[in-house]
Amino acid sequence: MSAQANTTSGKSFLGRLQTLWSNPWGKPRFLVLFTWAYVLWSLVPVAIAVLFGFNAGRSRSTWQGFSLRWYYQDPDLSVLHDPSLREALIQSLKLAGLTMLIATPLGVALAIGLARWSGWGARPSNFLMLFPLVTPEIVMGVALFLVFVYLFGFVQLGTQAQLLGHVTFTVSYVVIIVRGRLFAVGREYEEAAMDLGASQWQAIRMVLLPMLTPAIWASLMIAFAISIDDFVITAFLMGDQSSATIPVKLYSAARAAPSPALNALASILLFASMLAITVAILVMGRYRKKEGTQGSAVEDFARLDL
Repeated sequence: MSAQANTTSGKSFLGRLQTLWSNPWGKPRFLVLFTWAYVLWSLVPVAIAVLFGFNAGRSRSTWQGFSLRWYYQDPDLSVLHDPSLREALIQSLKLAGLTMLIATPLGVALAIGLARWSGWGARPSNFLMLFPLVTPEIVMGVALFLVFVYLFGFVQLGTQAQLLGHVTFTVSYVVIIVRGRLFAVGREYEEAAMDLGASQWQAIRMVLLPMLTPAIWASLMIAFAISIDDFVITAFLMGDQSSATIPVKLYSAARAAPSPALNALASILLFASMLAITVAILVMGRYRKKEGTQGSAVEDFARLDL
């Protein structure tokens, strides 16, 4: 009887497991498990690296107490007092800020032009705009390096070439984001403004651009985040060490005898990117609240549904 009961229990358990697995309307338990496993696998190493940026001692494997020594307290090795680390931080912030301010207006103008262009050449232009998105970054870096060295010799390697490279690579992202918002808005509001006497430029300036505000803010922050953590294009177009950015500095110094100051520098890079994305989400949330739109700004930003 006990053997028969065990067999029946085993079949019942397998039947319940099969029902649970094959039920399309059940809760995605295994998907949730895999998702959290991936999140932990990808974020725990980053959290450990950030944690040891606050370590009081030089060890990068043994916790010796909380301290801001490697950010500004150490008079020789901290990010604030080490000239090479400080210059890398300044260079990264400078490139990211300039890229954000140049690429976003160019991308917005290109997006409006491509969305409103219906004549010959519109489709090829839309297709070509996607090329920087699908081109491997190392190919883009080599191509820009060869162009600036052999064709446009007046462009000096260093900050000037790096800025042009970052803008070239980032504009496509801005165009994709803004075009998505343009297609969601439609042309009805512009046409209504022009029916009421506004010129085409007035309709764009007074009606369309305010409606593009969420996409423009998201483009600004994404351009900043892409530029500040770019490595390949920055490394190819770097002149001397004065134009080294945080990713380049981390790559070159991590192979030597790194100190926790590198962890602190990497943490600053991470915090800057997170701050940029947070600002974009907050602006989108405020805009959604103003419009009375339901939903989550975080989910919309993750889908680029602006």
